[in-house]
Amino acid sequence: MWTYPWDVLDIGLDAVAAELTGRAGLNGISLATAYHAGRFLQPRSPCRKAYFPQDGTIYFHPSAARWDGVAIRPLVADLMAQGDVLGELVRQRDRTGLAVQCWTVCLHNTRLGMLHPGACTRNAFGDPNYYGLCPSNPDARAYAVALVADLTARYQPDLVELETIGFMGFAHEYHHEKDGVGMHAEDDFLLSLCFCDSCLSRAAAAGVDGAAAQRTVRRWIVEMCERAVPAERWPGFRTRGPDVFAAAPEVEAYVRWRFEPVTSLAADIRAAADPASRIHVLDIDDGWLSGCNLGDLAGATDGVTLCVYARPPEAVAAGVAKARAVMPAGRSLRAGLRVFYPEVASAEDVAGRAKAAIDAGATGLNFYNYGLIPAARLDWVRAASDAVRA
Repeated sequence: MWTYPWDVLDIGLDAVAAELTGRAGLNGISLATAYHAGRFLQPRSPCRKAYFPQDGTIYFHPSAARWDGVAIRPLVADLMAQGDVLGELVRQRDRTGLAVQCWTVCLHNTRLGMLHPGACTRNAFGDPNYYGLCPSNPDARAYAVALVADLTARYQPDLVELETIGFMGFAHEYHHEKDGVGMHAEDDFLLSLCFCDSCLSRAAAAGVDGAAAQRTVRRWIVEMCERAVPAERWPGFRTRGPDVFAAAPEVEAYVRWRFEPVTSLAADIRAAADPASRIHVLDIDDGWLSGCNLGDLAGATDGVTLCVYARPPEAVAAGVAKARAVMPAGRSLRAGLRVFYPEVASAEDVAGRAKAAIDAGATGLNFYNYGLIPAARLDWVRAASDAVRA
């Protein structure tokens, strides 16, 4: 179950472990070890009912030597002064019976983006997205590689889940986002395409004319901004993949090229990580929008955690089966399920989704999120655990 370190500190490690293994029937915990800002309702905490975590910080103790020569460096969260939750979980995993995963946000970091604007993604007009470091940028890549290498060498968790190693979208629930145009998914994607210097240089080295793609995308964005009423160019855009741009081959080539920096970054992280820790990529099955090719990412790492969240059982099964079909044999595939109401309304809902995922080829399940749901909903997770084991 995905879990925040502040929840473990508030509730207590022994109590958390007992609930996860006993009440929920789980055998692992995935702890946020590098995370972003937000506002979280805290139904479980005896200390508070709302929490605003520090933006863009890490929840482990880094090794100073590991960061020599790395331009972008992490900030240890102030919360670490209350205790090293990850260290305790690792030290006590035999006693608690919980395998330890590290849920690690890589490139989504507004604090670092503000400090290093040259490492951010930039749209076709050159505007920076401060919340997203670019997977093509050498400094951003070095940061992500060092982050996971340091984490795995010092703590040796069972598994690290890489969140946001690709290109972030224009819309991501930033503070007070405003859109008076009424953008469609395709418009958001056009504003999400990165044309920073690192991307243009890396694309050119691969024989792709990013500048030509940039000119076309700029024109499309201008046309989108001039419409009185939003109109779709490409119906069903999200599900069509890069070939939706077949009539503009310069854009199609650029969109297909975007898989390279993301896949190679995943491979670099896997190569630098301690061999004792497996590496998974967190993804969704329309990941082409962020430059994520599921099959290639699975081949570059040890597997994928596919977030199917609020989908009904038949859609869960379809998504997992689609992912399994493109992944290399022997790679692990986990399904991420969310236990949020009203997305799921009963124990039967959660169990149905869990069983659908396993029947379709998933080898494990992750549930979201321990501190964000009422304790009573852990019983729904237990129903899912029992259904899968049966």
